[in-house]
Amino acid sequence: MSSPEAAPPFDSVGPPEATDIANDANNDETSPAPVISKNAQKRLLKEARRAEQRIERKAKDKLIKKEKQRIKAEKRAAGEALGEGEERARKRPLIQKQPFNARIVIDLGFDEKMFEREVKSLCSQLSFAYGANRRATKPFTQLLHTSVNGRTKDWLDSLQNCDYLRWRGVDWWSKGYEYLWEDGDPGPLKLEEPELQSEPKLEPEATAEEGILKKRSRKIKAPTVHKCDSSTVVYLTADSEEEITELKEGETYIIGGIVDRNRYKSLCQNKAIAQGVRTARLPIGTYITSLPTRKVLTVNQVFEIMLKWLEERDWEKAIMTVMPQRKFKDGKNKAGNEEEDGADADDNVDSGEELEEQLENAGRGGQGALSLDGQETEAPATES
Repeated sequence: MSSPEAAPPFDSVGPPEATDIANDANNDETSPAPVISKNAQKRLLKEARRAEQRIERKAKDKLIKKEKQRIKAEKRAAGEALGEGEERARKRPLIQKQPFNARIVIDLGFDEKMFEREVKSLCSQLSFAYGANRRATKPFTQLLHTSVNGRTKDWLDSLQNCDYLRWRGVDWWSKGYEYLWEDGDPGPLKLEEPELQSEPKLEPEATAEEGILKKRSRKIKAPTVHKCDSSTVVYLTADSEEEITELKEGETYIIGGIVDRNRYKSLCQNKAIAQGVRTARLPIGTYITSLPTRKVLTVNQVFEIMLKWLEERDWEKAIMTVMPQRKFKDGKNKAGNEEEDGADADDNVDSGEELEEQLENAGRGGQGALSLDGQETEAPATES
């Protein structure tokens, strides 16, 4: 009877696994630490200071707001009249909304064709488009973003704890817009907040000292089911031979969500043709004769022109109202052939902090948002 084969002895340094681990540890110890340039170090320090300042500013604003509320509560308890600046804005007459029953789709399926800075700019434009729809007297009833993936989604997720998923009347798909008419799961993005299913509410007759609380259930809104026939879908692109004359209820209008500095030609046109989607262009060339600057419009500018047309039913007035003055030769002359596909290269966001503030402002309807050239601007008087 033969004896079982003996296992090969380990060498003096131990088993192979242990040897590999030891070698890796030695390599880690001897490998030089990654070198960070002085400019990168300065940038990191600057971002850290901005983050600290932002936290301090928010805490200070919160204390100021609480103090104002305390003073107003004391005046009311004492029967004193509040000053003009202390009266609530709720006394202003509410503007009656007249929703327009059409769907706007922003196609974000061009993530791999953009640089990081362009992705940040696109996210900023999405916030402006949302704010414009909330302020509009005749808003579109449905706003859908498709192909939300890659760096665009990473940027949106990293800002305000996925606050974009809380935007009212807005839905986000991880898959393409073709699921509007095709069967299958479009991959809707949902906000997972189980802690928001119920929240405490003070009874009207109770006082804070008594601490009598009542649970109020608040359901998280389910994503809207978007379905339509492909014949009612129109992809807006300046390369189309068909010019749109009016917006119609029941139709779906797609805007290409890309900032490409006009590098790609006929990008949206070719994509729509490949998927059998009808294309059309806004009648910008009909009402504007010459253009001294680049022939591009941002996503939100295209969207705002459409909103303005719903209010005025006048393409020329809508275009001239929304078009930035820098695109005109002297600020008064008409400018020409603009393109719906891309976005203006000047309209970039310089820092993640600015973009975060824009997205936060968008959630409040866009008030006090940064303009696309980085300057602070007043929001229109129309309230949502």
